[in-house]
Amino acid sequence: MLDQPERMLPIKRQLRSGMAISYFSGRENRLVDAVVEAVQRTCVYARDKADGKRWSIPFYAINLAGVDTDIHPQQGQKRLDKNQLKVGDTVGFLDREHHERYGTIQQLNQKTVSILTTEGARWRVAYSLLFKVMDAEGRREADVGLIEGEIV
Repeated sequence: MLDQPERMLPIKRQLRSGMAISYFSGRENRLVDAVVEAVQRTCVYARDKADGKRWSIPFYAINLAGVDTDIHPQQGQKRLDKNQLKVGDTVGFLDREHHERYGTIQQLNQKTVSILTTEGARWRVAYSLLFKVMDAEGRREADVGLIEGEIV
């Protein structure tokens, strides 16, 4: 992009200090929300909304159009890979004794995933051994409009 500055101009014109943006983090494999602090010639300095750290972000990583960056599995693909997981996802796996373990992804490595389990232990697990866990919470609605009684 440095060889073609005309491609960067439309992006630079839209960015302002204090503006909320999202950018793609290859380290976490997900979009990260941030606030622009300064617009430079080749990058943007922004502060991460989640942890408050300041990052230098190249223009090509900024997602101004709100494009979906998730990679969805191909038809027939059964195993998880690095492209389908993000830091913070809940996953499960079977340990050596065939007990199911569940935890949250802390880091995506080249061949393994670093997981913090619900018991507080840290594990490094190969992608092929993982399965996604859909986390849901149920709630009970108040019994409004119900009449209790016996059927005779």
